[in-house]
Amino acid sequence: MTCGNWTKSGEGAAMVGHHDRAGLRDDAPSRSWNVSHPSRGCSPDALKSSGGAGLLYCFAAN
Repeated sequence: MTCGNWTKSGEGAAMVGHHDRAGLRDDAPSRSWNVSHPSRGCSPDALKSSGGAGLLYCFAAN
């Protein structure tokens, strides 16, 4: 669930997490940094309204 591999802002949803691990509930899945819950949509506004700043974090292996 990545909104068309992060290339689309139309319909759909993305699986999002919480960088601070403070989720919507007090259980392990809710506190996940990358798979806590689906977003409210794929537009920047929908990502922001899902409980964050609508930012993407990228990681690379060295």
